[in-house]
Amino acid sequence: MSCNPRVDRDRAEHFEEPHASAWGLRNSGKSRCETGVADIFVSPTLTHGAPHRDATLKFPMPNDRAARDFSQLIDIMARLRAPGGCPWDREQTFDSIKPYLLEETYEVLDAIDARDWPNLAEELGDLLLQVVFFAQMAQEAGHFEVADSVEAINSKLIRRHPHVFGDGDAKTTPEVLRRWEEIKVEEKNAKKEKNEKPKGLLAGVSRALPALVEAQQISSKAARSGFDWPSIDDVFAKMREELAELDEARADTSKDPSARHEAVASEMGDLLFTIVNIARFLKVDPEQALRGTNARFRSRFGIVESALAEKGKTTADASLDEMEALWQAAKKTEI
Repeated sequence: MSCNPRVDRDRAEHFEEPHASAWGLRNSGKSRCETGVADIFVSPTLTHGAPHRDATLKFPMPNDRAARDFSQLIDIMARLRAPGGCPWDREQTFDSIKPYLLEETYEVLDAIDARDWPNLAEELGDLLLQVVFFAQMAQEAGHFEVADSVEAINSKLIRRHPHVFGDGDAKTTPEVLRRWEEIKVEEKNAKKEKNEKPKGLLAGVSRALPALVEAQQISSKAARSGFDWPSIDDVFAKMREELAELDEARADTSKDPSARHEAVASEMGDLLFTIVNIARFLKVDPEQALRGTNARFRSRFGIVESALAEKGKTTADASLDEMEALWQAAKKTEI
């Protein structure tokens, strides 16, 4: 903040209502420049049995530029959707822009993989636009507004980190994860008391996730509840079992081609799920591991194509042995 009374008065109307609420701010009755902090009131129930000594948590004031620019993004989106705004933006629905959300997410991942920080900043902005777009449409329909989304995540982070914002005690990552799951159970029990139907343990994992990510998340949740193999050796044994069942399904001539293909697909899924669990035991993110392999394949295949082009050939003209030799040479360039 500028701490210039005139400038702050000019900004007050714009930032205090409604946009300050998007940051979860609560007016303490004092000038922001006097306190240098923002107050967030936390109900004693938020920390699940470990209320903070002071139910009003103190946070540094949000960066003035961030608050201003986020507020401007909200205003821009509202203007685009308003009468006289952009015809394309006004036509969009929750379903029509879902593909863009997925596309922008993967572009963020690409920028991270490339360690392209300027591009990552831009791609995160594009991803943030999708969040504001959905929230704007929800506000128009009377469901909620973006401030509700920010308030929800602020409350959740405080509620599920009693070891930081309350009097809880969790000194290691396993302890934090265990407490996180315990708090989620407490939240579900609270919903029962309100006659809300509780969801199952895996219900919080979206079916819209990429299959590898979904497999990783549901297996991790099940494992934290105690449903897991004793050791990684048992998972490798399960992988060998699934490989044998896949081979058996592939060789089963007693079924018609369609039924055999369905059985093969089912066994392939079981095998992939088991491999995801091997990755979990090894603390490897399977989605990111596969993305890395895909990137290496693209790079190596591009080198093979370039090498063949120098000889006036394409992959269609080259023999498998020739391409394999070029492939091995491409692998050596990575070392």
